[in-house]
Amino acid sequence: MKKRFALIILFTIGGISALQAQEMTTQTFNEWKIVTVVESIVPMGLGRSRMVENMTDVNTEDFRTSRVDGKTSSQRSVSRKELKVDKFDEAKLLNFFSATGINFQNIASNDAMIAARIMELESEGFTLAYVTSAVESVGGKDDDGGIFISRMYFKKALGLR
Repeated sequence: MKKRFALIILFTIGGISALQAQEMTTQTFNEWKIVTVVESIVPMGLGRSRMVENMTDVNTEDFRTSRVDGKTSSQRSVSRKELKVDKFDEAKLLNFFSATGINFQNIASNDAMIAARIMELESEGFTLAYVTSAVESVGGKDDDGGIFISRMYFKKALGLR
């Protein structure tokens, strides 16, 4: 009886190990989407705030060059004009500042817009993976503006390789 029990345990452990090894060799690949939010920090509400999403497939190979000696570059053969995409979604947002200063209603409204877009993307199967943000604000008496920028990186598992 002890031998049978030991054999059952051995086969169970061996089966689980085989399943784990199979899972490790099967990989999913992801579709990625980046949503960029630019919120203006310009006094008097004169700035432009937007939520922007690219809608164009880009092949980065077309715009990359290689250096073989560390010095010689063919980057001049890549035109900046060719890098620009024509298809993108753009949603208007409100500016952080109004005529009387910081406007908390505008911030709450932007939060509602951003949250709504996140929920739309989640309903399409995307998951929010990363968020990065930065700010460029007033840098002195001659610099009266700036932006707050956030990039949200979403991924969707597509299938197996």
